[in-house]
This record gives sequence, C-alpha cells and structure tokens, in this order.
Amino acid sequence: MLNLTQPLEMLRPPVLRFGVGTLSELAPWVAAQGYRRPFVVADAVNAGRLAQLGLSVTGCFGDVVPEPDVPNLEQAVAAAERAGADCILGFGGGSAMDLAKLVAVMVGQGVTLGEISGPHRAPARRVGLVQIPTTAGTGSEVGTRALITDPRTRSKIATESRHMLADLAIIDPALTYSVPAFVTAATGVDAMAHCVEAYTSRRAHPIIDSYALQGIELVGKYLKRAVEDGSDAEARAGLALAAFYGGVCLGPVNTTAGHAVAYPLGTRHKLAHGIANALIFPHVLAVNAPAQPEKTALICQALGFDHGAPDLVLAGARAFCEALGLDMRLRAHAVPEDDLPAMAQEAHQIRRLLDWNPVDLSVRDIEALYRAAY
Repeated sequence: MLNLTQPLEMLRPPVLRFGVGTLSELAPWVAAQGYRRPFVVADAVNAGRLAQLGLSVTGCFGDVVPEPDVPNLEQAVAAAERAGADCILGFGGGSAMDLAKLVAVMVGQGVTLGEISGPHRAPARRVGLVQIPTTAGTGSEVGTRALITDPRTRSKIATESRHMLADLAIIDPALTYSVPAFVTAATGVDAMAHCVEAYTSRRAHPIIDSYALQGIELVGKYLKRAVEDGSDAEARAGLALAAFYGGVCLGPVNTTAGHAVAYPLGTRHKLAHGIANALIFPHVLAVNAPAQPEKTALICQALGFDHGAPDLVLAGARAFCEALGLDMRLRAHAVPEDDLPAMAQEAHQIRRLLDWNPVDLSVRDIEALYRAAY
C-alpha cells in the first residue's frame, strides 16, 4: 500500500457538470467552443434518443457493441471522418465512451490502434471530446483509459493517454431513469467493483481510498432502491456519483484481479462488462479478504453483510448481488464449462491488473474461482 508521502497524479475533465438537468448545458457549451460539426458515438438505444441532447449533430455512429472490438472502432473512426467531425460526443455506457475517446484521438490523424495503444502514445486531439454517461457503471466519463477487444487474440487492448480526457463531462442522472433493472444492477456492481479493487490494491493510496469507500457506501445505500424503482431520483443520483468515484479510482490506481478474471467472459463469450464483473466480484472479494481484513470489513459493513472468514464474505457478497435479481451462476449466462481452463490461462496473462492484486493468483487459483462461480 502506498502512503501519503508517495506521489500521486489525478487528472479530471476541466469541466464536470453533475446533477439532474445538466444535459441542457451541452448545446450552449458546444456553441461557446465554436464547434460546428459535433458527432455522436453511441449504442443503438442511445442513438435513438439523440433529441435529448438538444443539439444539432453532423452525424452519429450508433453501432457501438457491448464489447467493442477493433473493427467496431475502425468503423466509428471512418464515420466521424466522413462527417468532418470537429467534436466527438460519447453518449452511452462505458463501451460508447471508450470508443469515443479513441475516435477523438484517431480521427484525421492517419493512425491505427496498434500505433497508439499502451500508455502515453496517443497523439494530441484535433477535435473536442464530450462524455455523457447514460448508465451508472464504468465511470469512463472521467478517465484517460479505453479498452478494445482484439478479435484475433480475444484479449483487451488498453490505451491510456491524457489526450483522451474529455473537455466536458456531463453526468445527468435523469438519463439513467429508463435503464432496466438488470442493467442497473449489473452496472452498479461494476461501479462498486472499481472502488473495491482500487481500495484493496497493492498500490492503493489514502487519497483514492476516500473516494473508493464513499463509492462503495453509495452503492450499498442506493443500488437496491434504484433496481426496485428506476424513477427514484435520489437513488439514481447516488449511483451516478458512485460510478464517478469509481472512475476517479481507475486513473491513479485501477482495478486488479476482479476485472482480469472477468475479462474473458466478455472477450470470449460476449457477456456485457457489467454482468461479467458482477459474477466475479464476490469470489475475488473473498479470496482477497485474508490479505486485507480491515478494508474487507469496511466493505462488508458498507454493503450490509457480516465479515470474517472468506466463506462468510463470499456468502454475503453473493447474497447482496442475488438480492438485486442477478443470477450469479456462470452457467446461467451461457458460459461453457469446458472453456474454464482456457479462460483461466487467458486471465492469468493480464499482468497489468493481476500484479497489483493483494493475493498472488495462479492459473489453478483462477480456474477454481471460475468453478466456484459456475
């Protein structure tokens, strides 16, 4: 664990607008910046509600898939270039916002993902970038990192650059009121997992710990309420704030084993990011508990269940997720049992996350997690 004497860099969009009704501030901001050809990157659902932006756009790439891959990105860049975009708007969940970040640094630059992937290789943007989340999950609206799947290797390619930081992030909880209960539950657990994994990471930092614990507490207080009543304005706002705090955690600290183990569920079996992380969350929380007993106790307390031995932690975390209506069995989500060993091998190679987990996990350990979740 890092201490307060150790340096930490935190980056944020220069303008962040949070609260119900803040979407109405988009059009005046775009006009004030002099942008004339805003272009939207969205999933199919949000592409159908562009009118809510209150903005005349020059085009929209509305084919973002739940686990975007390299061809999906290339199509989005080509569409933005054809439209002559001068400002990219990410409108949707983490997939749309991640794709928007990459489109913003690639459009008009003549570069491929391979030339900019990894840390600090992306060129300075020639266009503006606005992020508008419509789910309370990834916190991607405030981050500098994007993940895209390589269909050849079925692995995620990470790109990180300060040039992918939005000029404006608008977090309007009203945009999440229509999110279905299942998606609300899965993305809410994902937001919490960002906070939990950063909080228990080997490179956890006291500054980030404060955001992480607040995010966990907000999920514990509001997630079930939002699942049961999507129009609960206070609960929706609380989850939007929790997702934002999770995004804050991702930049300086990032996630650990939970996300590494969850990734093959998305890349190999097309599970959406939120449910993939929800299915794995209880198991990684439990396996890490002996290495982080004090922090695990605070996490369990915030989520409303008892702590102690790993079995008790696992049971409590699983029950928390099941109470949200989530079926926590991998087999219920069309994951084939005979693929678990290959998934474990693949997850074990994600060293950029696993090396910071508080417990060293072998391939056999990861396969055991999958089988316990199966």
